Amino acid sequence: MAFELSAESAAEYETELARLREEHRDLDDAIEALAGVMAGDRLQLQRLKKRKLALRDRISFLEDQLTPDIIA
Repeated sequence: MAFELSAESAAEYETELARLREEHRDLDDAIEALAGVMAGDRLQLQRLKKRKLALRDRISFLEDQLTPDIIA
């Protein structure tokens, strides 16, 4: 039995997905800028990378929820 999202839930997921993708891009820029500084804070860099990975996991989950399952 397949789980289908309502139109309202799908719209909420799409909105969250767009927000997460933007935050992921912003973190990418922040990581690049911090890594470019010779005296960059390694702990801060590590935290940003960890947050970026968590966002990637959430993005993947939402994409999977929005993609219909096709039984072949």
